[in-house]
Amino acid sequence: MSPIKTTDLSRLALLAGTALILFVVESAVPRPLPWMKLGLGNGAVLLALLLFGVRQAFAVAAIKILVGGLITGGLAGPAFIISTGAGLASLSIMSLARRCPPQLLSAVGISIIGAVTHQLVQLLLASVYIRHLGVVSLLPLFLLGGLLSGGLIGLVVHWILQGLKRMGAHYVAR
Repeated sequence: MSPIKTTDLSRLALLAGTALILFVVESAVPRPLPWMKLGLGNGAVLLALLLFGVRQAFAVAAIKILVGGLITGGLAGPAFIISTGAGLASLSIMSLARRCPPQLLSAVGISIIGAVTHQLVQLLLASVYIRHLGVVSLLPLFLLGGLLSGGLIGLVVHWILQGLKRMGAHYVAR
């Protein structure tokens, strides 16, 4: 394990700060349904995964989750625990999906896989928490939300990666 370069650490700090700001801003915006958020902060986590790797993406996600929970006042509440479990499962699956060649699975595809995983695990954890399987009836809405938000965030991440490549950024992993 080699030490991280100062420039990479600075870039990761910017991604963590971006993820946190987007998370906090999004938590203050009214939602169409109580559980539905775009997950804008996850774009920064996906960028960290694609640009730097799995460990760094988990660090960005951990900062977003923990500091965001402290700022919004939701730390350790039921929604926080369900969302954290779903977020970690989502990042784990995206980490596996990242191993596919970019010709087979783009940033958009990885993002959609992550968002759908997040929605499925969130639904599963919510049904365990309330001890009722009736929550599963929301599956179509959850899947649609995951497809839409994952696609949108993945598209933005794809555009950012393309912009970095055009600028000649040498650290772009995909």
